[in-house]
Amino acid sequence: MTTRPPLPPFTLETALEKVQAAEDAWNTRDPERVALAYTEDSVWRNRDRFVTGRAEIVAFLREKWERELDYVLRKELWGFHGDRIAVRFQYECRDSSGQWWRSYGNELWEFSPEGLMSRREASINDTPISEDDRRIHGPRPADQRGVPLPIR
Repeated sequence: MTTRPPLPPFTLETALEKVQAAEDAWNTRDPERVALAYTEDSVWRNRDRFVTGRAEIVAFLREKWERELDYVLRKELWGFHGDRIAVRFQYECRDSSGQWWRSYGNELWEFSPEGLMSRREASINDTPISEDDRRIHGPRPADQRGVPLPIR
């Protein structure tokens, strides 16, 4: 079986590494690459949608990034224990009409012993913003890794 280090049980250092790896992968907007971090039978709840397995994850992400243009994400470790990690996140994107959005959310992650995510539950809220209000303009620079997200 494929492993995806770091492996549980997580320490502060390895939990932070796992969160940054997820942020980096999602910012590629490459559904196939992102899906490799999940078990073959991974179960997701994303808002009000339920997704099971890598094939559905890839389809979900393709649809997401066709709709959420110029998507860019920041994740922050919120807590961890054993094989579980909690994160809070923000992302910004625009829709096909040009309206920019900032989305705020929390995710709960559970990992297999091989370090693949077997469960992801995401609660997300969206707020319209003007292009001038954007604060995320691309992947996180190295000197910004670990910097907490603003609340608003």
